[in-house]
Amino acid sequence: MTIQVSTVPEVGDLGIPAKPDRAAYLTALLNLRPALTENLEWLQPIRDRATSRVEELAIPSTREEEWRFTDLSALLQVNFATAHPSPAVHLADIAPFILPEATNSRLVFVNWNYAPELSAIAHLPSDLVVTNLEAACQDPALRDRLTDYLATQPGFEEVFTALNTASFTDAAVILAPRNQAIATPVHLLFISTAEDAAQLFQPRCLVIAESNSTLTVIEDYVALGQGVYFTNPVTEIWLEGNAQINHTRIQRDHTAAFHIGKTAVSQDRDSRYTCTAISLGAALSRHNLEIYQTGEQTETTLSGLMMIGGEQVADTHSAIAYTKPHGTSQQIHKCIVDHRAHAVFNGKVFVPKAAQLTDARQLSKNLLLSSKARVDTKPQLEITADNVKCTHGATVSQLDTDEVFYLQSRGIDADSARKLLVYAFAYEVISQIPVPSLQNQLTAIVRTQQDN
Repeated sequence: MTIQVSTVPEVGDLGIPAKPDRAAYLTALLNLRPALTENLEWLQPIRDRATSRVEELAIPSTREEEWRFTDLSALLQVNFATAHPSPAVHLADIAPFILPEATNSRLVFVNWNYAPELSAIAHLPSDLVVTNLEAACQDPALRDRLTDYLATQPGFEEVFTALNTASFTDAAVILAPRNQAIATPVHLLFISTAEDAAQLFQPRCLVIAESNSTLTVIEDYVALGQGVYFTNPVTEIWLEGNAQINHTRIQRDHTAAFHIGKTAVSQDRDSRYTCTAISLGAALSRHNLEIYQTGEQTETTLSGLMMIGGEQVADTHSAIAYTKPHGTSQQIHKCIVDHRAHAVFNGKVFVPKAAQLTDARQLSKNLLLSSKARVDTKPQLEITADNVKCTHGATVSQLDTDEVFYLQSRGIDADSARKLLVYAFAYEVISQIPVPSLQNQLTAIVRTQQDN
């Protein structure tokens, strides 16, 4: 089924293209949501609340401050269809994305649908939950436990987050039991196979680390098809007291795709959350990363890298909200922008009066490889506490000619010198990923993009 809306500009009496109806377009996307299976009908009240919120909203425009630098007009020109049944995908097809470190800890979703034949979770510890939501809810006690967390993070009234909540029919679920250090990384692999009709995919993840547990998660978005699609994922992460999560998020969608994702993280006392977010693909992408420090002595470490070219647009909006004393955060975000691409970074830090003795550090570093490349960066600290250490900085530059000359003086040709400097700039972030095979994949992509 395809729902047509008035998104293609019509010419009025004066010959001026009419503006698309952004509310009608959002309603059309909402109407594409599939029905719930019988086992998941308990989700209906959650979806209904989100539906009511979506019905109050419209697709954002550049008149709104949060979207001032990211124009969604290109998205409005696409008429999306209901996701088709997933075509046959075999292990050989996904072999380039399989991580040796997660050979037996992999959940795979194809076009939004759980693919048990491609997943590998049989040899995990019995008390570690790694499954899809529908399977998890076969256990009533576990279902009740998950209900306490699902769709309860702050910030879920945002338009695309609400659209996902109103539409999701399954989710990747990870629950690390208390007092357990899980050494094996868990790989969540989301695959698109879109070819002809433009399709809408709305994956969901729920990750819970109980008290004193340790967990490594890789969230990976890839494409096997060449068509246009829109991925609108939401990931909820909960860290209980003294829990630790190392989270890697990779967006390497096809360059014809749209990707607007949300990561919402809640940290309890003494917890430690590390996120490395890499954005390489999609024609237009945005990652909304929101951290809520709800306990004392929480630690947050964020590393981000966007590497784009052509006409790509990539946007990262992050927010760290402190609520208690002695919280710390360190954030570095890097952009490598070539050709006519456009990168956007907005990093908010909220430090209210109750969050005394906060230590927050933020740095945005941007490298322009073309005279027509563009970056908009905006560190944004809002501080009302009076006993804190908060710093931020932003740099935008081209390659340093002195550094290129130095490498040339050591026998390296100019082109190789430039590539080496770009690689070194990117590797500072890639090196934070705790999975060596994934590091190798990404460094190979960086080299390939430079060659192209």
